[in-house]
Amino acid sequence: MTQYVALTDLFAIDLLNKNLRFNIVYCLLSLRYNSRIRLYIYINENSNVIKSLTSIYKSTLWVEREVWDMFGIFFIDHKDLRRILTDYGFEGFPLRKDFPLSGFVELRYDDSMKRIVYEPLEITQEYRFFDFESPWDNFSNFL
Repeated sequence: MTQYVALTDLFAIDLLNKNLRFNIVYCLLSLRYNSRIRLYIYINENSNVIKSLTSIYKSTLWVEREVWDMFGIFFIDHKDLRRILTDYGFEGFPLRKDFPLSGFVELRYDDSMKRIVYEPLEITQEYRFFDFESPWDNFSNFL
């Protein structure tokens, strides 16, 4: 028996163009034999639900909440699954590769109202220069 009694880390990876989109990785440690193992679980986007390991490893309480907050992967039987890194009114999951990096709405904390406010986004483009060329296209000239 290997006795992997400590969960050292849990994280998710978004593989956007794959059939099984999300990869959940559990990093386990055997204190007795000083060995580590990684368990990979692949789930698709439509059934992004997985059983919580909080009954086995207490250290998953926090990291499962992080994975839920950043990727939207739901853990069944987790006793306190709520947002911890984003605001409670935040819509979306920031570490998904399809999350928009820019849009039409900006959110910020308004100190006078003591809450998050959403405002239309205004980006001025007059001082930017876009040439839309890859720096690797001209690399053969240097050889």
